[in-house]
Amino acid sequence: MKKTWSQVELIREAFHYQSRFDGSTMVFKIDFPVTEHPLFPSLVKDLALLNRTGFKVVIVPGAKEWIDRVLLQNSIEPRYHRSIRISSGETMPFVQMAAFHSATRFMTGFSSSRSDAVIGNFIRARGLGVVDGIDMEHTGTVDRFYLESLRRVLDLGVIPLLPCIGWSSAGRPYNVPSDEIALEAAISLKAIKLFIISLSPGVTKEAYTIPAGIETSGQGRILRLTPQEAERVLEANRDKAKDRALEELDLAVKASLGGIDRVHIVDGSEEGAVLKELFSNLEAGTMIYADQYESIRSIRSRDIPDLIRLMEPLMQEGTLLWRSPEDIESKRQDYAVFDIDGRIRATGALHLWGDQGEIAAIATDPAYAEMGLGRALVNYFIDQAKKQGLKRVFVLTTKTQDWFESLGFIESPVESLPEEKLRIYDRQRASKVFALDL
Repeated sequence: MKKTWSQVELIREAFHYQSRFDGSTMVFKIDFPVTEHPLFPSLVKDLALLNRTGFKVVIVPGAKEWIDRVLLQNSIEPRYHRSIRISSGETMPFVQMAAFHSATRFMTGFSSSRSDAVIGNFIRARGLGVVDGIDMEHTGTVDRFYLESLRRVLDLGVIPLLPCIGWSSAGRPYNVPSDEIALEAAISLKAIKLFIISLSPGVTKEAYTIPAGIETSGQGRILRLTPQEAERVLEANRDKAKDRALEELDLAVKASLGGIDRVHIVDGSEEGAVLKELFSNLEAGTMIYADQYESIRSIRSRDIPDLIRLMEPLMQEGTLLWRSPEDIESKRQDYAVFDIDGRIRATGALHLWGDQGEIAAIATDPAYAEMGLGRALVNYFIDQAKKQGLKRVFVLTTKTQDWFESLGFIESPVESLPEEKLRIYDRQRASKVFALDL
């Protein structure tokens, strides 16, 4: 029964996200090593499927490692300044050859998936010039995109490939970093999502310093971050500035601050990682998103079936008191939900009792248990209680006392409850009282 329910939920998820993002543009920055991984053909098939389903897919193929390999094969030592390649006149033919070779790997994959793709001259570039006294020669930066051409291609259902080469208005070729192309393309096209796909395992607590308060999965990987939290992680790991996982995180922060609603850092060595991250936002990567309070909102009447769905397992096991749809509707103004991309993943309520507030009905989608949504809701209700001038908040619990203690709540006598609440306290249930002074 549980397996069947999970399958039903998966189908609902897929339909929800397909309808939500249909016709939306998504940019995929894919590092070159991913193209050499055994699962690369599966990744291309998934991207082709997304394109056929109605998503507008833009691919930015990375080529750094392949360019380095081609240069070394031709007895040319790759040169960098501030992690940016110095592209000389001597190296530029090899850079162009390698960049288009990388893009062609995607063309081959899309062809076998019967999806149309095109490598085009969509980028006008300009030279970086002299940086710190070093002539960057044929290394450039994005001047602008030919957006009309890009959009025309996308409207035809064709997948544009943007290799790391741009041309000046005079026809001079420049090597432009793929990360920059992906960032500027996502912002210019007003993409709803940017995916950063590599073979990096991401930022994990085993390999990096994770500031206090940032939740990680059971595997130690950060699942969700606001841009501000991501900047804290970057600051805590400044000694590893050239690390690829941190470069990806820095790119994600820039994209988020540039107006991209969701940025996903995904491990390309995991089967179906893009689809899992897109259709569930779970267990496949790290998501950088807007401030979490923007994801918390008051409930609407049409939300009540989803609240019951979240609460019912906890009500059946006795963790939560039984509440009917009518009970929730009668106190609708007390409830809030954690909404992720239009789907309710957690809920709770703040009931007012004079100068005290009761935090109640905290329930989280089990699949999202490691993401700290319940904690975020409790903090939200505490913040709301402070704004309303309440002197303390309390909870009644039979099974979750350790969790509330971890949030700073302290056990209090039942007699400390507000008089009106004390009159209806169920002594047979014998819930414990935990409170937090404000």
